[in-house]
Amino acid sequence: MSEIRAAVVGVGSLGQHHARVYAALPGCRLAGVYDVDPERAKNVAERHGAPVLEKLRDVIAAADAVSVAVPTVDHHRVTKALLEAGRDVLVEKPITTTLDEADDLIRLAAERKAILQVGHIERFNPAMDVLRAATREPRFIEVHRLGSFSPRSLDIDVVLDLMIHDLDIVLALDGSEPVQVDAVGVPVLTPRVDIANVRLRFRSGLIANLTASRVSAEKVRKFRVFFPRTYISVDFSAREAQVYRLTTGASGTPDISVERTAAPDEEPLQRQLSAFVQAVRERTAPVVTGSDGRRALALAQTILAKMTSPP
Repeated sequence: MSEIRAAVVGVGSLGQHHARVYAALPGCRLAGVYDVDPERAKNVAERHGAPVLEKLRDVIAAADAVSVAVPTVDHHRVTKALLEAGRDVLVEKPITTTLDEADDLIRLAAERKAILQVGHIERFNPAMDVLRAATREPRFIEVHRLGSFSPRSLDIDVVLDLMIHDLDIVLALDGSEPVQVDAVGVPVLTPRVDIANVRLRFRSGLIANLTASRVSAEKVRKFRVFFPRTYISVDFSAREAQVYRLTTGASGTPDISVERTAAPDEEPLQRQLSAFVQAVRERTAPVVTGSDGRRALALAQTILAKMTSPP
């Protein structure tokens, strides 16, 4: 494929940015947008000189690759229709609402030899490059992901809305399975859990403590990793990382070296969609596979079950 035709299904607060990036991405053409709100679809389409696609079948006819940015409850239905038609799909996180739905999409993508990527966008944050390169057998992870209240994504709780980003990263860094899960969650402004704290113990020995809130007065996206002789602090909002290492000075005394990196101008969404388009073009496995998305969903559901089970 010399030019990838990309479409977006669902152009709300997030999907409209998918359309924006596709419209400017080299080697890609925004083939159209679809939304249940025709006026919203029209506004986004006109902004980028793309057509409005009135039905899902029109999306299938117009595009090679599709971003699915509809509410989570519709992820399975929409993505399944696209995969059945042989289209490559990037579906926003969480992959689906249930593990059975996730398994269905993974199976279908394999049968159709289609690309299925899950939109865990923090994997494409420039700060993640430092974390991935510097981290070896982490022993303790501390995470705070806090945001102010927004009417967006109220069909899911804060674990599936925000914390799942960090669950995916922890799973990617460690590789082993959690053997102990302790969790507490509180509904504050909605009937669903709006603030949650989780402590995970992994088979490797790693301990991870994660806090997520969508009722905070400030926005925080901090991810800290500790392991022997090294400490890494990542700020996903600022797209920067600091690596502290214990070294031996010239006189033999302990010293601490500090490495700072920052790439605030590198947009994670642009990197994510560029990687997706590359996987489509080269027919290679995406950075975040359907199985990755399922693993994060499975852990999130375990956490939610712990929150609702009696002590």
